Amino acid sequence: MDVITLLLIYFISVNIAGLCMMGLDKYKAKKQAFRIPESTLFITAIIGGSIGCILGMYAFRHKTRKWYFVYGMPAILFLQIALIIMILHSPIQIKIM
Repeated sequence: MDVITLLLIYFISVNIAGLCMMGLDKYKAKKQAFRIPESTLFITAIIGGSIGCILGMYAFRHKTRKWYFVYGMPAILFLQIALIIMILHSPIQIKIM
């Protein structure tokens, strides 16, 4: 496998995990069971799952009243996109293999 394939698999996996975690936390909230900590949801977004977390937030209508989720998750996504653009347009050539 090449590096691009591995990164794509990681990106898809972490976003599916973020989506599922939002759905699971919403389910647990309705059942008043042990919840997933908010810090875990943010860490999942920071490590690359921000799209999945945002989709889960609105698909399950979960955490949409908390300002730090409504503004924080898109901010994380924006910073990740900016970082990727900076890396791709960097004059420094990174050779992986």
